[in-house]
Amino acid sequence: MAAVGMTLVARPAIPKALMAAVVPNMVTVALLTDIVHQQMDAKTDVPVHRSLHQEEVPPSSTTTGEPVISSPSSTSQATNGGVTTDGSCGQANGGTTCGNWPQGSCCSMYGYCGNTASHCGAGCQSGPCAGGAAAQAPGPSPAPANPNGGSFQIVGQSGAPAMHAGLLPNGRFFVLDKVENYTQIKLSNGQYAYSTEYDPATNTYVPLSYVNNAFCAGGSYLADGRVVSLGGNAPLPDIDPTVGNGFDAIRYLSRSSSDASLDGQGWSEPGNKLASKRWYPSAQTLPDGTVFVASGSLNGLDPTIFANNNPTWELLDSQGVSNGVSVPMDILAKNQPYYMYPFIHLMSDGNLFVFTSKSSESFNVGSKTTIKAFPDLPGDYRTYPNTGGSVMLPLSSSSQWAPDIVVCGGGAYQDITSPTDPSCGRIQPLGAGTWEMDSMPEGRGMVEGTILPDGTVIWLNGCDRGAQGYGLGASPTYEALIYDPTLPLGKRWTTGASSTIARMYHSVAFLLLDGTLLVTGSNPVEQPILQPSAQNPYVTEFRVEVYTPPYLSGDNAKKRPTNVQLSSTALKANGAQFTISFTCPQGAQGVKISLYHGGFVTHSVHMGHRMAFLDNTGFNAGSTSQTVTATMPPSSNIAPPGPYVVYVVVDGVPSVGQTVLVS
Repeated sequence: MAAVGMTLVARPAIPKALMAAVVPNMVTVALLTDIVHQQMDAKTDVPVHRSLHQEEVPPSSTTTGEPVISSPSSTSQATNGGVTTDGSCGQANGGTTCGNWPQGSCCSMYGYCGNTASHCGAGCQSGPCAGGAAAQAPGPSPAPANPNGGSFQIVGQSGAPAMHAGLLPNGRFFVLDKVENYTQIKLSNGQYAYSTEYDPATNTYVPLSYVNNAFCAGGSYLADGRVVSLGGNAPLPDIDPTVGNGFDAIRYLSRSSSDASLDGQGWSEPGNKLASKRWYPSAQTLPDGTVFVASGSLNGLDPTIFANNNPTWELLDSQGVSNGVSVPMDILAKNQPYYMYPFIHLMSDGNLFVFTSKSSESFNVGSKTTIKAFPDLPGDYRTYPNTGGSVMLPLSSSSQWAPDIVVCGGGAYQDITSPTDPSCGRIQPLGAGTWEMDSMPEGRGMVEGTILPDGTVIWLNGCDRGAQGYGLGASPTYEALIYDPTLPLGKRWTTGASSTIARMYHSVAFLLLDGTLLVTGSNPVEQPILQPSAQNPYVTEFRVEVYTPPYLSGDNAKKRPTNVQLSSTALKANGAQFTISFTCPQGAQGVKISLYHGGFVTHSVHMGHRMAFLDNTGFNAGSTSQTVTATMPPSSNIAPPGPYVVYVVVDGVPSVGQTVLVS
């Protein structure tokens, strides 16, 4: 299952204009001698293997390519190079060993020192190697069909490929992509639009402009409701000379539930930058409205080479402006090359749960320290380039707002031959802090979990074989998986309806105001391809689908609460109360109030995604006219500031959501 002897990954060709560029202060070219790239011959489209010799230095950025992990080093005990001085080790790094390196004494197959199962398990080159994972993950578990599995419906076209997306306070959603040589709509300057604003009410879109390339960015939402998009990649002047370098870019998108004049306005980029270049970063808004930004590639090159990587974090203030300081982060450093797009969840104690590769910890931003390291999650890699999905389950006062986090799916290595992992781990970081293992009915990579207002989780998209990267996924997984966290272990999974569209690399799924899921994207090719071929069976997908969950299917569609009115749409996470009036079906027995934030969605990572059930009083069973009093969470640790949606859920059926701003 380890990556030893894995097939080399096809690396996209570099534009000719960039071939003369070199990496300044690059590690010695001798380290690159054995790195093999596979590129396509421009005339024959036949893969051509070549080695990087001393005269062939990589360009300073891949621009249109992906950060591809090179073949791992031999796992023989290479110990003739002395003890590391920088945390690199093994055959590719002069045969150094880890010695008593602070992050651990095992040298991973990829040449990094650490103490996790990824270092000491399969592929370990030196140190106290365990010879394999200490705990094995479960295989697939059959799941019964849900008696009401929901349905998929194609409703429109996205305008631009959906690499990133998220719900906006006006009820529409944004699509954000990289520079492409084709999208479905152009800007007024004649260039293709790489971002759109889509209106689910009319299934139409308008183009949005941006200044710097947003290729594989991260993002979050600011306290004032704006979207902030972070990082990206280099310009592609041969395709679009009007778009600049996005590696350290910060973009803002402002929308309002009450000011329609903002609709259709493009991304704002005043010129302030991140503290350092970040491609594939993750972000999380903190209780005080600042934004934690972590990880990323400096140049898009091979992440097994330390000089290409940025295993650090920085803070943006509540206005989305960086403090200009990049701080090293141990969990990212020792888990290279599997350190990009980590899963990050804000917990009720104010600390962050950070997960990357197979490792996780509780991290305190203020003190810049690890509070507690958790056991490694058994199974394969779970983050880029073998990302599964992660969800923090609904928070509630009944459990003292304690976080309960699920990580599902993943894969063994970055190649189309990689098996995918069906297992899931569930952990209560403020409780026992150990993993409870479960499994999906099949392995899935690029699977993403979305919480529903009733507290269940829908897992969509991805594939049963392969990894993230261009042309590296196969065997698409079409069916929805429905997870009920309240049921006993072994009974939580059921299968739902199946889509007819392969949603592979660069797909998204998230909740709309009406309680359905928006599903779009899939662009596993370097530049858009519209017709499949033997070489590219999965092409650029613009079709937009809506998945209607079980709670709105069949007779349930007639049971929605209606006429929802909030006493205020400006809410405070300090235990304050507000009232909600609504109409519900005759004979209704109970209500839940869900405070919901969908987050910034990309690469099956839902950054900032969270939901809390609010305590409420005043519901009169059987009555059709209702007024209840809801109580906000007691702390911004539970509901950090930003835009949310309030859903009234009566007997499991949600109302149309109401947009609010939490401060």
